[in-house]
Amino acid sequence: MAPQGFRVRVAPLLAAAAIGWLAAGCVSTYLKADVAPTQGNSARGEVRFYKVDGGVRVAAKIGGLSPGKHGFHVHEKGDCSAPDASSAGGHFNPDGAPHGAPTAPRGARHAGDLGNLEAGPDGMARYDRVDPVLDYGQLAGLSVLVHAGEDDYVSQPAGNSGARIGCGVIGKP
Repeated sequence: MAPQGFRVRVAPLLAAAAIGWLAAGCVSTYLKADVAPTQGNSARGEVRFYKVDGGVRVAAKIGGLSPGKHGFHVHEKGDCSAPDASSAGGHFNPDGAPHGAPTAPRGARHAGDLGNLEAGPDGMARYDRVDPVLDYGQLAGLSVLVHAGEDDYVSQPAGNSGARIGCGVIGKP
């Protein structure tokens, strides 16, 4: 056990270091969705949303996918309870915009149009980009979905990306 004087002198130093660490931004605030497979599927992973200059940084690591591209979207309801995730509703679209590519400007795409994940031969996909259309303040309580097929960015209303194979509710970690 440490001597009494040691604990008294070290505690303020540790507190000051912790405050400095937090003030320096070493601890990121983020929202998170744990993606779980829908019935009969194996998509599973994590998506994090960070408020950054220029928008929202979306970072995802999803496994259990077939190799290739998979539509990746934020949906309007934070409900993954239906076996096929139909309970998550449609794409998050507060501006009433048409479906489009993630590179399209505000008004030319749904806010939830994140594009595609691309899984390698091992079934793992990673995604990391800053989205200038998403609003961090609106994300908690929504959901993020992974689809069976590729989002074509053109078909209305949702990109023709097929069945919902993974779903996660966005919230605080």
